[in-house]
Amino acid sequence: MNGVHDMGGLQGFGPVQIEADEPLFHAAWERRALGLTVAMGASGQWNIDLSRAARESLPPATYLASSYYEIWLRGLEQLMLERGLVSAEELRRGEPLHPPRPLARVLHADQVAAALAKGSPTDRPCTAPARYAVGDRVRARNLHPRGHTRLPRYVRGHVGTVTLVHGCHVYPDRHAATAPGAPFDERPEWLYGVAFDGAELWGPQAEPGTSVSVDAWEPYLEAPA
Repeated sequence: MNGVHDMGGLQGFGPVQIEADEPLFHAAWERRALGLTVAMGASGQWNIDLSRAARESLPPATYLASSYYEIWLRGLEQLMLERGLVSAEELRRGEPLHPPRPLARVLHADQVAAALAKGSPTDRPCTAPARYAVGDRVRARNLHPRGHTRLPRYVRGHVGTVTLVHGCHVYPDRHAATAPGAPFDERPEWLYGVAFDGAELWGPQAEPGTSVSVDAWEPYLEAPA
């Protein structure tokens, strides 16, 4: 979706403020928010793309007024509400009012380190040949989907050069479209690294020599006219 989260190339938000010696967490609740997100993600009720989509679909005013981990918590609340793991009244009151729903998978404390080290690889066997190769010129399609996408808005409609062919990976647009309780749609698509010249993206006012690289799935790309 064209959400407020997609700020790349937008004016009016000011420069990125870099915090010197920034700590991992600014408050104890942020550490807990990360733990809750990891623990609930391990339950298998949703996938990483559904999790991203939940955060990115927050109302613009809510998103902009929230800190990083506040956005994580609000996305988690939405996912749990959709799957009946919590009620709106429980969230409002901040306490459980009903017995917890049993889950098939539970991440215990002694399993966390191994689970994080293992990760969740998204590469999959390819079922068709790649359409593009390193050096090919490609255009990012001018898409405005209603659902989740990882194609940044500022590259849509612009021409770049394929610099890497990553192989086949789970396609996030389909992965995030999985309905609650349905099997995840993990059909892969070819993934490419595409470099865009700054002048192509922002015109003559772009900083000279600027280049932006984006990882783009094959359905995001087309041959230039």
